[in-house]
Amino acid sequence: MPYTIAPLTDDHAEAAYRLGAVTFGYMEQPYTPGQLPPGRHVWGAFDDAGRLVGKAVDREQSHWFGGRLVPGCGIAGVVVAPEHRGHGLSTELLTRLMRHARERGAMIGALFDTTPWPYRRLGWEEAGAMRTVAVPAATLAGLRIPDGYAVRAATEADVPAILELFRASARAGCAVMDRSEPTLDTTPSAVLGNHHGVTVVTGPDGAVAGFSAWDREGGYHANGTLTVDDLIGTGPEAITALLSQLGGWAAVAPTILLAAPATDPALLVSALNHAPVRSREPFMLRLLDAPAAIAARGWNPHVAGTVDLAVEDPACPWNGGRFRFVTEHGEARLEPGGGGTVEVGPRALAMLYAGARTPDVLRRAGLLRGGDAGTDALLTAVAAGPAPMLQNYF
Repeated sequence: MPYTIAPLTDDHAEAAYRLGAVTFGYMEQPYTPGQLPPGRHVWGAFDDAGRLVGKAVDREQSHWFGGRLVPGCGIAGVVVAPEHRGHGLSTELLTRLMRHARERGAMIGALFDTTPWPYRRLGWEEAGAMRTVAVPAATLAGLRIPDGYAVRAATEADVPAILELFRASARAGCAVMDRSEPTLDTTPSAVLGNHHGVTVVTGPDGAVAGFSAWDREGGYHANGTLTVDDLIGTGPEAITALLSQLGGWAAVAPTILLAAPATDPALLVSALNHAPVRSREPFMLRLLDAPAAIAARGWNPHVAGTVDLAVEDPACPWNGGRFRFVTEHGEARLEPGGGGTVEVGPRALAMLYAGARTPDVLRRAGLLRGGDAGTDALLTAVAAGPAPMLQNYF
């Protein structure tokens, strides 16, 4: 069956909502009329009768790599009506979306996958996961706020400091999504209104030294929980103060659900290392414009060298060809040419870009061919750093 792929408008909002509600299981929630949020490009697939039978969302967002922001595309809400699945419609939709995202300036793409297989066929690969650990609040109840530090509820005047604390943490990470316009509302009322509570900790100088953002659910008995989406401090004293505040919930919210990657400093400051993982949301990455993405991110400034690459990318053919990957002084570029020594597809290229897998692992998985110890060492070292992570679900 032929399909028509076209951008959706506000007139399609209810049909798009209904399509998503059937797929993701929220049919009992009433539809609320409204406009498409800013920073989102929604693509729809229509059958020959003009019915909306598929959709996918391209969110304008940027991600931190090597201390620099790389313009990106966040893919969300990928839906195909049950009767139209299995005919390649999602491939057609996503191929159009990726082409458009690149045309508007997106260099990389990120998505949370319910299953990796359809996205792998289009060159995406899992790079990491959002983790939530379950912490008994009682284990934090014994912590004390360090001398000179204090916790209090955040006010709108604290929001610039809160945003800068997150930005500094994100800048030091890898793949972390920046919290900025147009996709996210960064006005003080929105930042504070997104959660039931936002707590800040101040240091001896009175400046904001950390914050936590949380939601309270589940009543006040055994099912009581406090879900903490952010807990960021500039040092161990600030982190300890925030954890101490969480311990104060033990009587009415026995479980703290803390969003914490495996490398979170809170795990080193406290006894949370063995907290069980309550949820794990894997995410995938892809380069939409390989030369632009490689030029945009920061690289290891202590590594210099060249590797000849042969890139094959059927879904984004503009990325394909033979290139020389050249890096020096924390910069890198793809130059056309070279002997194609190391052969990669888009999945391997995304993993090398993010430092998510070594060449040896990719070779043994059948995603990389060619090269030797020298090329492996350069490709491993040039992107070495923090593990890829996301701190916002979309």
